[in-house]
Amino acid sequence: MLSMIVNLPRSAKITVMAAADAILLPLSLWTAIGLRLELWQFPQIHAWWVYVLTSALAIPIFMCLGLYRAVVRFMGTRAMLMIVLAVTLSVWAFAGTLTLLILPPVPRGALLIYWVISVVYIVGSRLLARAALLNWRPSERGRAVIIYGSGSAGCQLAVALRAGKEYQPIMFVDDNPALHSLEIMGLRVRDPKDLPKLVNRFQVEQILLAIPSAGRSRRIEIINKLEALRVEVRAIPGMADLVGGTVRATDVREIEIDDLLGRETVPPDQRLLEANVRNKNVLVTGAGGSIGSELCRQIVLLRPRRLVLYELSEYALYSIAQELELVVGQREFSDIEIVPVLGSVQNRDRVTDIMRRYGVQTVYHAAAYKHVPLVEFNMTEGVLNNTFGTKAAAEAAIAAGVDTFVLISTDKAVRPTNVMGATKRFAELVLQAFANDPSVKTRFCMVRFGNVLGSSGSVVPLFRKQILAGGPVTVTHPEINRYFMTIPEAAQLVIQAGAMGASGEVFVLDMGEPVRIVDLARRMIHLSGFSVAEEGRNNGDIAIEFSGLRPGEKLYEELLIGDDVTGTPHAKIMMANEHFIGRKELEGVLEILADACRNNKHDVIINTLRNCVSGFRPESEIRDHLYTVNQRAVHSVS
Repeated sequence: MLSMIVNLPRSAKITVMAAADAILLPLSLWTAIGLRLELWQFPQIHAWWVYVLTSALAIPIFMCLGLYRAVVRFMGTRAMLMIVLAVTLSVWAFAGTLTLLILPPVPRGALLIYWVISVVYIVGSRLLARAALLNWRPSERGRAVIIYGSGSAGCQLAVALRAGKEYQPIMFVDDNPALHSLEIMGLRVRDPKDLPKLVNRFQVEQILLAIPSAGRSRRIEIINKLEALRVEVRAIPGMADLVGGTVRATDVREIEIDDLLGRETVPPDQRLLEANVRNKNVLVTGAGGSIGSELCRQIVLLRPRRLVLYELSEYALYSIAQELELVVGQREFSDIEIVPVLGSVQNRDRVTDIMRRYGVQTVYHAAAYKHVPLVEFNMTEGVLNNTFGTKAAAEAAIAAGVDTFVLISTDKAVRPTNVMGATKRFAELVLQAFANDPSVKTRFCMVRFGNVLGSSGSVVPLFRKQILAGGPVTVTHPEINRYFMTIPEAAQLVIQAGAMGASGEVFVLDMGEPVRIVDLARRMIHLSGFSVAEEGRNNGDIAIEFSGLRPGEKLYEELLIGDDVTGTPHAKIMMANEHFIGRKELEGVLEILADACRNNKHDVIINTLRNCVSGFRPESEIRDHLYTVNQRAVHSVS
């Protein structure tokens, strides 16, 4: 029966509600007179049609006040107050009609009782209907879920999930002991300590975190406790996104890995953020890449006068330009000009012309080839783009009179074992040489940090894809670790670091503690609701396989070449004082390197990088060294 009512069209549901009211109102009058006069026959002191008069007068009033427009399943306090008002007006109309028709009056006490009973009947009927609808489930049972957090976000989520068929919220869990064993929205609130037995008892498939206002440290603490439950853990968006309409309460997302980094983000210094951006002409190279595009998103919110997007990929440039134009339109930033420019940073004349034409004052140089194995196999292009591209962009900035030039560097530039890292360190050396030339007026600085979550080539999207496919999850080595940071946090710190210092500084971002990649893989598997299949055991869901280090890949990354590091006014930004090569000496080395690239002489490229980049030890040299050691060991045994 309830299933039939739920599936009725809206007009039919309104008819059912009006019919119920048409029955309840005469019943209320009969009950009121009976209680007042102790007369229980029908009719009592009036003709039978007087009882029908209550409905004839009340239902039009109910319609005018919108009682039948309210969706019963989601009725709130305001709707209940409107019912009280509507009933009050209907009682006054009924009493006035009796007087106008010169009918025997209903005792005043009975009218008061009639008003009370009508309110109770009408409100009660809605509450009963709402309770039945909220607890009603279609024949196809949704996924059983537990909502962690019984606050406003949790209640909104429960209502939203009940309206659909995909999920079946069965209870809340909450850290507040005062709420335990209470019922909210028809769901019992339980202690988080009971989760292991609750998950097994009710065959829970997901736990939804409805704690958008909790700090990262608190989320990390909760996620660490949930990891062992072998259940998928998801989170709902923040309340700002819900209120702003950018997402819905049902838009649950996977747990972001930045929740597992074990540290709180430091609020940005607005003064540093705006110093080189506000009301200025800014250019971002590699504007369509992972870091470059996020820099553009952050910069446009800081209200530059003009933002020039310099990008080699046509599609990437189109995508970020369209996105930024939409942001500018939505926020009514009519004074910001977005300029998309196609071009290569290796074309110095082109870059110079663009910088002069648009009066660029600040440059964020994010254009680079960053994929270690690809650059290892294409070292000539890696050197041309990462080193000579940076040199060309820097010379263009000097020629165009740019105020500030910020290079986005990498932790792989520290004692590199790969060509990519060596080319990025060489790019740093180029800028350090320019910065220490008294004739150069442009201020140069470099910002060095580790892996960013979600960037192109990041392990996180790869692991998610592998988990979705049922595994295995591939990790190169059991002991490999990396520093991680979110893309927005890295972009904000880059902008702030670029506003510090004089010229030639290498800024290093505090990346927290390094994370073992195998531990990251295990957590992602657990939080996706699966268990890790251990070697030699058959009780796991997804296996982790070790594929071996890729060409040029290091087990451990570093952020500093030496120990000479000083703090800055920002808690997350340090300044490294490192050795550099003078401009005259560097020019000679660059000529040798350029000739080697023209003639594709890989051995000369490697030797030149080794001579200039501190700690550079090519992967091939390490492999040959290990081979020699192994051969000596074999001969000694024999």
